[in-house]
Amino acid sequence: MAKQKCYVVWAGRNPGIYTSWAECQAQISGFADAKYKSYESRSAAEQAYKEGWKAHWGKGSSASASKSSSGTRYKSSSMPPMEQEIDYNSISVDVGTRGNPGPVEYKGVDTKTGDVLFSYGPIAKGTNNLGEFLAIVHGLAYLKQQGSSKTIYSDSVNALKWLREKKVSSTLVRDESTREIWTMVDRAEQWLRSNTYSNKVLKWDTKRWGEIKADYGRK
Repeated sequence: MAKQKCYVVWAGRNPGIYTSWAECQAQISGFADAKYKSYESRSAAEQAYKEGWKAHWGKGSSASASKSSSGTRYKSSSMPPMEQEIDYNSISVDVGTRGNPGPVEYKGVDTKTGDVLFSYGPIAKGTNNLGEFLAIVHGLAYLKQQGSSKTIYSDSVNALKWLREKKVSSTLVRDESTREIWTMVDRAEQWLRSNTYSNKVLKWDTKRWGEIKADYGRK
């Protein structure tokens, strides 16, 4: 029988042993001084949980966490590997649509707290991908105005591609019904050509982390 990876949460909303990263993340996301670690088997996780975080997680910049036969070693002066997967000092953007094409709205939220930082819409008619692109550029402009170097997360592959190219590629017709969104897209492209930014813009890994924090829940 294959071993199942388990996650030990010593300090979190509900300490215990969890069998998925999503469950573990729900206990530690936004929890100050959370202590947790992954193990390759249930028995190793149970033993580590019983022994306590001091034996496995470590404390103090010079100390190293103890290593069980199935655990992962890392220094306590750095965040555990799972935490490094998501940069919580970031914003997440997403779009909400009613039909595609159809009315479009988007927002940016604090990845750690879920607090809405900005929102726009609904725009009368557009597409999901155009909305995702606008959300990213709005996020970049927002962070530049704030003087912030925070990361931006988006779950749209196409929007991220357009961002890199500073040019969208959409089949949405340009007519009176789509004038609003195309005017905004043209302005967003011009902003990208006229501005520089140091922010990382990364793909949100929905398969591993669940829905992006700015998700509208309309799927």
